[in-house]
Amino acid sequence: MKENTEQKFVEQLTMFGISLTEEQLRQFRMFYENLIKWNKVMNLTTITEESDVYSKHFLDSLSIVGMIEPRSFENISVIDIGTGAGFPGLPIAIAFPGAKVTLVDSLQKRVKFLNETIELLGLENVTVFHARAEEFARIESEREKYDIACSRAVARLNILAEYCLPFVKKGGYFIAYKAERLKEEMEEGKKAVEILGGRMDQVISFQLPGTDYNRTLVQVIKERHTSGKYPRKAGTPSKDPLK
Repeated sequence: MKENTEQKFVEQLTMFGISLTEEQLRQFRMFYENLIKWNKVMNLTTITEESDVYSKHFLDSLSIVGMIEPRSFENISVIDIGTGAGFPGLPIAIAFPGAKVTLVDSLQKRVKFLNETIELLGLENVTVFHARAEEFARIESEREKYDIACSRAVARLNILAEYCLPFVKKGGYFIAYKAERLKEEMEEGKKAVEILGGRMDQVISFQLPGTDYNRTLVQVIKERHTSGKYPRKAGTPSKDPLK
């Protein structure tokens, strides 16, 4: 089963233009095993079947190459807001060791899992912070620092934009992972993006290679500095989204 899952994963990644070493495949295997171990005592994911974790978590996380080509991840800084069990940030860190990846999550138990996983995998290009996005963005050294801010969090685009765009440097990108076509979300998100100094750049929808899983990626380019009043205090973006 493991060989078949890994072989299919390798083939799927080839369609994305990504190739992995044996060591990187071992790291994905250890990530999966540790995820399942921790999932028995805390709710990290409802997806536990090996083949599903590889396709719906690992492969899906790496679908960001639909927006940013693989070779661009050398010497690039990425922040994953609301990373949860490490998606999409940890697969990005494994597949692209030249990228510097920062994971942010508000739950201490998940942060503990992430730190253990990073140590287990021997990853030296990942840093984890226990914080809410609204509070972390108040740290001056973190504002407008990153080439890419991404999130697979389940929140509408206008909310995600306020969480993520304050971290993106001018000329960088905010990329949101979405499941379906999202015309209504795009309309309400456009104004929020403009307020925060961004511009809707492109949206692509596709089926993950070798699956029946649909993914939409929304890319926002950062054109102007984000006002210091954003993000607003913790809880406000979700209760009163920018419109």
